[in-house]
Amino acid sequence: MALGKTHPRVHYRGQTLVWLKFADIRRPTVSPGASMTQLIAERILDRMTDAERERAAVVESVLPTLRENAAESDASGKFSPANAKAIADSGLLGLVIPTEYGGMGGTLRDLCGATYAMGTACASTALAYFFHNSSSSRGMLPLGAIDAGLYTEEEVPTVRAFGEKVLRFMGTDRKWIGNFASESVKAETANVVIQTEAKKVDGGWVLNGTKSFGCLSHTADYYLVTAIVEGATDLNGLALFLVDRNAEGVGPRMSWNGLGMRASDNDGAKLENAFVPDDMTLTIHGGFQRATQVARGTWVGNQVAIAAIYAGVARNAYEYALNRTMEMKFGDTGAPIASSPMHQILIGETEQKLEDVHMWLRRQIDLETSEPPLLPNSDVARNWRLTKGTVCERAFEVVANALKMCGTSGALMDNEIGRSLRDAAMGLVQAFPAERGKLDVAKQITTGAGWSGMQASLKKKD
Repeated sequence: MALGKTHPRVHYRGQTLVWLKFADIRRPTVSPGASMTQLIAERILDRMTDAERERAAVVESVLPTLRENAAESDASGKFSPANAKAIADSGLLGLVIPTEYGGMGGTLRDLCGATYAMGTACASTALAYFFHNSSSSRGMLPLGAIDAGLYTEEEVPTVRAFGEKVLRFMGTDRKWIGNFASESVKAETANVVIQTEAKKVDGGWVLNGTKSFGCLSHTADYYLVTAIVEGATDLNGLALFLVDRNAEGVGPRMSWNGLGMRASDNDGAKLENAFVPDDMTLTIHGGFQRATQVARGTWVGNQVAIAAIYAGVARNAYEYALNRTMEMKFGDTGAPIASSPMHQILIGETEQKLEDVHMWLRRQIDLETSEPPLLPNSDVARNWRLTKGTVCERAFEVVANALKMCGTSGALMDNEIGRSLRDAAMGLVQAFPAERGKLDVAKQITTGAGWSGMQASLKKKD
């Protein structure tokens, strides 16, 4: 399909945001009457294709490893090397990468299903895995913008080379990529403010700045860093850099002793005169900004897949509590603890809350993946503001109910309940709290103005 400048919302190869459709993937033959085991992802994905089921089965193949290492990883606050290896060996680092770049050809649906499933096993690993996959947007969006005619003939080779490099690193080379955008400085009207500065030198660029949030600080092979070019006067100065984690001048910002998601390797990044060669950059004036014009839904990172993690955490905690209270019996009657009036109330309420979570996720996933689009892009993004807060708050409520179901004997730091409660609490504050989302929606409705995704600090720091 030929894409032109008059179609700013057209996506690369007809895809939503950054993930391709691969309807041409060969589907396995299923004998008439044969049953197919329900996959964890099917709780939030309707009408999964055979290809999606195949990819989801690969995700489920690594879950035993993630579960086995969850308690130790949480206690140490360290990302599990065994988890990193299992995911890389399975090919899942390329889950949402097109097959021509060595990936599995998945879509946003696959990613949401994967993070949801991983959230039931080890939320920290699921979060780190999400941030790895969000890096794919920095490859796919530039390629989509090329097809949309947003670059000049002279710019296309440079843009294409960078986009394809990102995709091949993740697909063919099976490299872990840490996506570093967030910084500690805050703004009233944006969720990310960029102060990290890039200065041109012979043969490349030198970066200086600190990234406050970003998983895989000690694990990623490369950091994908967003920075502002020295002397820039507007957002057209934003640029992308692939930084070797082991390069001189690159290190962690701090040791992050988080309440939850403790093993996500979230120590940030500190860049002190870190050199990045020219062929590892996208520094064309306005290059990154133009790429974001073909994004859809939750901007360039597909944030709905983060919310899916907390839904997975909630489901796991509830199933743990339900199994525990069904197996435990009253001493006088022999009936399951779960049959008590209090537990019956908690079970009914929790089932309702969990279904709320699943329905909100299904709706947002549909909005971001349906072709043709169900709603204008601005409405899709607005709905996400409500979805994020609702999913994360309901997920936390589900885990709190699971805590009540298990009682004092189940309230341990290192069991499913303790980890889930702390992990779910992080969803209340990550990205933005529910209150911020509601405020932004109200502003958009009443004034037409809302919260922007990213802005740059163009003033020199003291």
